[in-house]
Amino acid sequence: MPNSFENPRLIYVGAEAEVYRARWYGLEVVVKHRIPKPYRVTELDREIRLRRTVREAKVLHHAKRNGVPAPTVYFLDLENSIIVMSYIRGVRVRDLLDKVSPEERLRICRLVGVYTARLHKAGIQHGDLTTSNMIRAEGGRIFLVDFGLSVFTSDVEDMAVDIILFKRALASTHYKLFQECFDAFLRGYASVSGEESLKNVLAKVEEVERRGRYVVRG
Repeated sequence: MPNSFENPRLIYVGAEAEVYRARWYGLEVVVKHRIPKPYRVTELDREIRLRRTVREAKVLHHAKRNGVPAPTVYFLDLENSIIVMSYIRGVRVRDLLDKVSPEERLRICRLVGVYTARLHKAGIQHGDLTTSNMIRAEGGRIFLVDFGLSVFTSDVEDMAVDIILFKRALASTHYKLFQECFDAFLRGYASVSGEESLKNVLAKVEEVERRGRYVVRG
């Protein structure tokens, strides 16, 4: 970690990156560092990490421009494949969905549907759309986070995979609330996409589920 960060604290280690919480020029930030992979050829590894870092930053910027609450990118260190972004203070939706009032639960799920549809209309697949990657911030605003697997795409199948991932997250972690939450999500989605577009995506969801394809692009 570069020494420009104050009090860096490791909060997550993923398959391709280490994520830190730190202070940076007086700001509370998240620092995502895509770490080198020793099993890859050095030049290829550098190119892959650079490409994914730039893509994630572009997706975050584009998502915010299209009305999706997401972290703000403050700085890119392309030499080290580091993104510095705003820290979203709040609680993961995964940890609160079964603890809030029914009205708040439906509000959250509807907003997630709205923001997912905005992403898709903007040509973005989130790629890891689970309740672990959604935060209710102080004040109640819902943010989508962790765009590391996101891609720019116009393929309806990619949009369907996002919805399948959200369905699976609800079914596995919030199964008692599944139907009400998923219905609220779909209402939010349709309010942005329109009913016809929602029908097309749900038809693709059924097709993909029958095939058992859940693989997303890396």
